[in-house]
Amino acid sequence: MNVWKWWCGAALASVLLAGAAAHAYEITDDAGRTTRFERPPMRIVSLLPSLTETVCALKACDRLVGVDRYSNWPEAVRALPQVGGGLDPGIEAVVALKPDVVLLASSSRASVRLRELGLKVLALEPKTRAAMRRTTVLLGELLQVDGADRLLQEIDAGVRQAAHRVPAAARGQRVYYEITPEPRAAGRGTFIDELMQALGLVNAMDADLGLYPRINPELVVRLDPDLIMASEQGGADMARRPGWGRLRALRLGRVCGFNSAERDILVRPGPRMAEAAWLMADCVIRENASEK
Repeated sequence: MNVWKWWCGAALASVLLAGAAAHAYEITDDAGRTTRFERPPMRIVSLLPSLTETVCALKACDRLVGVDRYSNWPEAVRALPQVGGGLDPGIEAVVALKPDVVLLASSSRASVRLRELGLKVLALEPKTRAAMRRTTVLLGELLQVDGADRLLQEIDAGVRQAAHRVPAAARGQRVYYEITPEPRAAGRGTFIDELMQALGLVNAMDADLGLYPRINPELVVRLDPDLIMASEQGGADMARRPGWGRLRALRLGRVCGFNSAERDILVRPGPRMAEAAWLMADCVIRENASEK
């Protein structure tokens, strides 16, 4: 009888182990590292706002146990422990949260140390619409949830709707999008540039300048864009920059200044990308209407 019980117990354990192994899966991140998961992670630390937002958009916000200091949407994440900046988080603070996985940018310096401490880490940094799509699908696989494809379809539909609102007369206008007032611009190949294209606009930056180039202010004067998009403060200060008073966009008042909440939407390639397209479309409509 004891032998029979032992055999049954061993057989049951083998079945359970086989089932667990069958459900194990692997995720390969943007750094080319493959991580194995025996089960979906239930304790997640996210160190990049766009990744935080995507996790929540996939209805897994309740699995987040910590975020970086810049993750502020949706409202629920504001109550979570903050572990510092995404590039240089507090390592001890992250470890103390006992995460099943840490999500961070590919450029973060923390990934090596976190892995050395035995944590599972996925490095993801969507900088283009294609990368955002790939990241969304990958996070759906990581979380083992449905909804990634539906979310992407909703984003695409929202971008198309925003594009339909842009008047034909505004298409082809050249836009200077200022990221920070050094000045640093959104260059060709960024998701901001791709949104411009989707709306029928043209990025004023030259293609060879890189993704987010820090540029000589005189370059903007030479480019003389039709429309400027920037922060509220940046837009208000532009007329005081040497030579910028000659810019046609400034003379005509064709400058859209976005507040901090709007800028968060505009610079994060994640589930609110359709909202970013609508903000840009509204800017174009408003500034073109102001000339009439």
